[in-house]
Amino acid sequence: MDTLLILCGLLVILAGLIWLVMRAFSTGLLWGWLALLPPLTLLYVARHWRRARPALALSLMGVIPLVIGLVLLASHDPQRMDAILSLRWLEPERNPPTELKIELRGELNGQPFAPQHGELIEGVLRLSEGQDFFAHRELMVRLPQSGPGSVRVDVLPTDEGVLPEVELSWLLPEQDLPEARRLSRGYSLHLNLQPQPPNKLVGDFHLVLPPQFKTTLSGRVELFRDGLRYRAGQVDRYVDSRDTLAHVIEDYLQRRFATRRVQLRPLPPVLLPAQSLELDVEALIDGQELRLPIQLNKSESRGWAVRSDRFPALPEATRAAEDRPASAEALAKQAGEPLSRPLDRRRRFSLEALLRSPSRYQDLRMRAVTARGNTAEGRFQGVDQQGRIVLQQRMGGTGQASFRLRPEELVRIELLEP
Repeated sequence: MDTLLILCGLLVILAGLIWLVMRAFSTGLLWGWLALLPPLTLLYVARHWRRARPALALSLMGVIPLVIGLVLLASHDPQRMDAILSLRWLEPERNPPTELKIELRGELNGQPFAPQHGELIEGVLRLSEGQDFFAHRELMVRLPQSGPGSVRVDVLPTDEGVLPEVELSWLLPEQDLPEARRLSRGYSLHLNLQPQPPNKLVGDFHLVLPPQFKTTLSGRVELFRDGLRYRAGQVDRYVDSRDTLAHVIEDYLQRRFATRRVQLRPLPPVLLPAQSLELDVEALIDGQELRLPIQLNKSESRGWAVRSDRFPALPEATRAAEDRPASAEALAKQAGEPLSRPLDRRRRFSLEALLRSPSRYQDLRMRAVTARGNTAEGRFQGVDQQGRIVLQQRMGGTGQASFRLRPEELVRIELLEP
């Protein structure tokens, strides 16, 4: 409504000014040309008030809806109002500096592709372009296997078996969700990535898709392996990511229990960004399973930290002793522990099963396709009070986006992990 009022007001003002110039030309050719210059338009209005008055009155009438629209816009979207008044939209678009050096040549879906962010996390290689809430263009490659070391993958169009799945997505101005295309064979892919401390992969990337996808990319990439970011060789605790929280909690538990033998279990779902969090954390500490309540605060001076954390750093002697290999008795004890294989919940997964038992699929990665052909992918966060399915997706490495989808809008929903 506010946009419509602003547009109507501007159109009425413009119509009044055009009418004023036409009346000036009807008065005289010289007056017409002078009326085209804004400062001299006032001279014509002063000298020929009776002829200029109707056109001027029409322009003043357009000010009323313009002011009302601006007031409504400022009341519910002050940031957009500030951007309009500051004239930032007139400045040329500048690409912000990026931490990664990505040198790719080619195109994605027939358009030039210059990704600013890249990552390989949980077996998903992601290259994205655009710093907005959603990426303008994005390429994802789901690798069947991805270990902690180097990554080498070679795929030819004639290969069969379990191959990486390639997904392209792009967001058009008139769309709410990105449009996506996927294929699992019939393409060429070469990856040769080597680890680079502290948490990057660097190497060659070459991808050629079938002609109908209009996608060919070749060059070198740098990828993050997790959500940690570093500053002066230390983990940046100001970054909002699950990996940052896990690092802070693990460091706290090591100092609290005076041991480096801390194995943190996956954190419960969290909503970021935030200024404070309360979590129930599970960890294996010196071979003992513990469940602890943890309160986290984010401050301008320290970044993320555990509340009331005053435990000293571990002594070097303790660090050296615990860096030694575990004893044979400890290894035998660990080997004798019964292991259970998790149930693969993908076999009986369906939309009905999800709505019937949402807690069973909490924090698992899913992909949903709407009737309009849009695709949303992320970790399942539950069902809200309106009955909508909530998926949370990592954006740009540290940011997160939430999709809220009505079940009746979905034509397909897939569970992507056991």
